Amino acid sequence: MERLLRMKPRWVVALFVFLDTICVGMGMGVPIFCILFGFLVGWYVVRRLVVAGADLPQVLNRVFFQAVVTSAYTFVVMAALWSPTVKWLFDPAADLANFGIPLILYDPRASLIGWLVLMIIISPFLQLLTTLFGAHLTLLLRRNRIET
Repeated sequence: MERLLRMKPRWVVALFVFLDTICVGMGMGVPIFCILFGFLVGWYVVRRLVVAGADLPQVLNRVFFQAVVTSAYTFVVMAALWSPTVKWLFDPAADLANFGIPLILYDPRASLIGWLVLMIIISPFLQLLTTLFGAHLTLLLRRNRIET
């Protein structure tokens, strides 16, 4: 555990890129595992900063910055993965009903638009939120242990 907290930053970034890519693959292009991975990333960022002896404002600033960076990577991966399907919106011969996405909007074109917005924009934002939530929860639990 301590060895993981003391890894050099370039190895931590490489490990994150590898694990986040694996999470995308496990979800078969749907970043549900990337969103859940945000809890672990938030915990790790706070633990690493606390071990380094950072004060609270510095921890909060670094947590926010690193949460934005991690969700930006997921955004880039999702954009690269799902952006080729945007051309189908303008193709009248595309069979959108049999593409395999949930047709919750009852119109294949509207459902595809909603799916792309969900995958490319909303999912990385949810990862940002889970990373921040995991980090703040770790800070609260650590503060609770110190006070008792």
